Amino acid sequence: MGCRLNGYESEKMATFARDAGLANVVVINSCAVTNEAVRQTRQKIRQIRKVAPDKEIIVTGCAAQIDPASFQEMPEVSSVIGNTEKMTPASWQKLTHTPTTTVSDIMTVSEFPDLDLPASTASQQSRTRAYIQIQNGCDHRCTFCIIPYGRGNSRSVPIENVLNEIRDLVVSGTKEIVLTGVDITSYGLDLAGDKSLGVLVRRILTDIPDLPRLRLSSIDGAEIDETLFQLITEEKRIAPHLHLSLQAGDDMILKRMKRRHTRAQAIDFCKSIREKRPDVVFGADIIAGFPTETEEMFQNSVSLIEKCNLTYLHVFPYSARAGTPAAKMPQVERAVIKERAARLRDAGDAALRRQLDSLTGKVLDVLTEKPRDADISQLTGSGRLANFAEVKFACTSDPRFLQPGQICRVRLERHDGRILYGALLRECGK
Repeated sequence: MGCRLNGYESEKMATFARDAGLANVVVINSCAVTNEAVRQTRQKIRQIRKVAPDKEIIVTGCAAQIDPASFQEMPEVSSVIGNTEKMTPASWQKLTHTPTTTVSDIMTVSEFPDLDLPASTASQQSRTRAYIQIQNGCDHRCTFCIIPYGRGNSRSVPIENVLNEIRDLVVSGTKEIVLTGVDITSYGLDLAGDKSLGVLVRRILTDIPDLPRLRLSSIDGAEIDETLFQLITEEKRIAPHLHLSLQAGDDMILKRMKRRHTRAQAIDFCKSIREKRPDVVFGADIIAGFPTETEEMFQNSVSLIEKCNLTYLHVFPYSARAGTPAAKMPQVERAVIKERAARLRDAGDAALRRQLDSLTGKVLDVLTEKPRDADISQLTGSGRLANFAEVKFACTSDPRFLQPGQICRVRLERHDGRILYGALLRECGK
């Protein structure tokens, strides 16, 4: 459930469970970012019990870490393990003997376990892209966010461990690596020496020259170091797509959220990046209906879409989380929150259409991936541009380009507001 980091960790847990000899079990890796995410986790548990009554259900992840007792009390659940325990092979060995609840204090965790897993079993092994965890936890305490209590304080994966995992994946044919974590721009602050996300990215690009694409997941512009800024604007192997943790466009709301940037700083950051690299596309997280948000404050968030030229929006209707300061603030009515979230999504859809308009008629590189559509034509390929725009293209000559992990040249001819459509021209690289 939830984020890409959960997906990455689920691949490792699958390895641990197989090695432990576990069978006839279902593992739920839960999310706690919103109340809705927790509700969906519980719903999924009940659905699985109905369709697979003979299987044991093990629950882990952020929701289980924050409130293990509530999941332990569910009659469908056999075992509950915490976010620390889920990444330890010994925890899965114990589960082969007896159901258990093991959730330790994640705030006491200060470093990563040395898992020593080959990348082919530790990541979403694919010739298209793989997500690599470089960091976990968060040292900040935004007033709306419960995640630090599920993930703990920020801690970084040592650089050599990251490099070794990426090398294995590139050798096996992976074309794109996505660096992921909870707060990746805080990378390195807990490591000895002069370490930062910029230093890590520079090492990846220097030490692994055969990697065609490196993509960053959600970043905080307030934490970007000078080295990373220079690499983003000058190094073409870094995908020109940055997803920003903005959350709001009004200074008072940002202050009440306890964010570390102002509206003007967010606008200046996007402008400074685009001045040096015009092809960069920005996405952003934005919360609708944060406590005390007036219509005027909300309009400042809407106008930020145009001011920052945002394209891909993740819109979150505000959901009060028990234990966070924002839950005690004056709340906005649910109907108003829902309506504002819809308006934000409409503004985001319009921004995406403008972006796709600007790409129509161009010839660009597409990294092919497995089509999401079950009924897609056998003569149609699917993939994404470096700026993350989704593309489907006709391919009548060489079926190789219908397979995931190919980089090919496509003329972009039209779009439907969400997806670009075009025709294959020729292979661009390997």
